[in-house]
Amino acid sequence: MVEKLVITPKTKVMQLLEAYPQLEEILISFVPAFKKLQNPLLRRTVARVATLQQAAAVGGIKTEELINRLRRDVGQDLYGENAGSAYRTEKPAWFAADRIVKELDARSMLAAGEQPVNQVMAEFSAMAPGTIYKLNAPFLPAPLIDKGSSLGLEHWLIKKGEELFTVYFYKKN
Repeated sequence: MVEKLVITPKTKVMQLLEAYPQLEEILISFVPAFKKLQNPLLRRTVARVATLQQAAAVGGIKTEELINRLRRDVGQDLYGENAGSAYRTEKPAWFAADRIVKELDARSMLAAGEQPVNQVMAEFSAMAPGTIYKLNAPFLPAPLIDKGSSLGLEHWLIKKGEELFTVYFYKKN
C-alpha cells in the first residue's frame, strides 16, 4: 500500500486507488466513464496510464475541482494551480475529410474489455505525413491524445454526445 501519496493532476488513477481505495466511488461520481475501471483488464491498463488531469478531461470537469474533492476526502491541503484542458476543440486548418486514411471505432472493443492502445499506436506509426487518423471513443481518450501529442501528432477533438467523442490525429508533413 502506498503511503502519503500527495494527490496532484499528474497522479495516476491506479496510484490513487491503491493508496486511497475509498476514493473509487468519488472518482466514478465525477467521471462516470471510469465505472468501467471495475473491469480488471481496464483497471490494469487504463488506470495505470491515465492521470487525474486526464480523468478530469474525460469527465468534462475542471482538474482542480476533481483534485480538491479527492484531497479534501483524505485530509490534504487544497490544490490551487489552474490546470486547464489542453485539448484542441476548434477545427484546425489541416483538417480535410479526404486526408483521413484510417478509422477506428473503439467503442465495441472497450465494451468487450479490450484495450485499443497498442492497435492505435501501431496505426499512428504507419501513418504517412499529411494524413489523418479518426478515432471514435465512448469517453474522452485523454491518454491517447497525450500519447499522440508526444509522438508529434496534432489533434482535433469533437464531443458528439455524452458517450461519443471523435478525435482526428494529424501527422505533420
